[in-house]
Amino acid sequence: MTITEVLRLTQYAHGGGCACKIPPGELEDVVAGLAPTDGAAELLAGLRHGDDAAVVRTGPRSAIVSTADFSNPVVDSPYDWGRIAAANALSDVYAMGGTPLVAVNLLAWPRAVLPMSLAAEVLRGGRDAAAAAGCHIGGGHSVDDAEPKYGMAVTGYADPDHLLRIDTGRAGLPLTLTKPLGTGVLNTHHKATGEPFAHAVEVMAQLNAEASRAALDEGATCATDVTGFGLLGHLHKLARASGVTALIDAGSVGYLAHARESLAAGYVSGGTRRNLDWVRPHGDFTGIAESELLLLADAQISGGLLVAGEVPGYPVIGELLPARPDGRTLVVR
Repeated sequence: MTITEVLRLTQYAHGGGCACKIPPGELEDVVAGLAPTDGAAELLAGLRHGDDAAVVRTGPRSAIVSTADFSNPVVDSPYDWGRIAAANALSDVYAMGGTPLVAVNLLAWPRAVLPMSLAAEVLRGGRDAAAAAGCHIGGGHSVDDAEPKYGMAVTGYADPDHLLRIDTGRAGLPLTLTKPLGTGVLNTHHKATGEPFAHAVEVMAQLNAEASRAALDEGATCATDVTGFGLLGHLHKLARASGVTALIDAGSVGYLAHARESLAAGYVSGGTRRNLDWVRPHGDFTGIAESELLLLADAQISGGLLVAGEVPGYPVIGELLPARPDGRTLVVR
């Protein structure tokens, strides 16, 4: 038996990955009074609508994309967790239509409890994910902490006239989702029982580079990635920022194998329930079962891109409609 099999990383974290995010309603209250700092460059995206990354124009056809993302363990394998956490951080750049250029590691480690050899495996996973993205790693920062955490601060570049943002959706556009949902319930199941879900690991470790390029090639201007706030939470933010209503065809949404069974067995994170509580006042969910809504609100990590527009090769799960008179941003049918 290896040391990885003896020491289950998920048991050293109070929650799982992006399900540990500060609840979206609380977070919005915290940042509500903040204003962008003045500077010589032009801030194109960032705090105002909660885009996935900050974008600063540096020239007529050039912009810098900057983000940071980290999580506690979602799987027990340190190498796989490193791949997933890095892919999750890189995804913020892809969600803006950018290309990652350089990253620095962010590592918190309980060095008196967990051997540093496991930390090395986490970093190796992150290195391999960055290499697959063509992104350099230029060092990083580490602290001794009570819980293991890992992620990256990523800098990329983009064409400022061809960005993906959350405030440019318009009525009539279809909604495309580029990865199936269900990683939240499967990770919760894994944390509770140790049962592995290799297919979920590979989906989480998959980069969103191809989906981002395909969306830009189709002329899309509006997108976000689906992570800790779930599909419903991220779509609510997109619809609110764009001044539209989003309709989801629940039967068109894809799920990972065993996701429904895990939900039925009760493996639902607190983050998922908080997501649903947050969006419920903003949604028309008439006739939709609570179990279906929990899956749609499932807190993901390294999920797919949600694109306002049709992207070849990926399923359309709904459409954007004119804003409703009652102000509700979400409809599920």
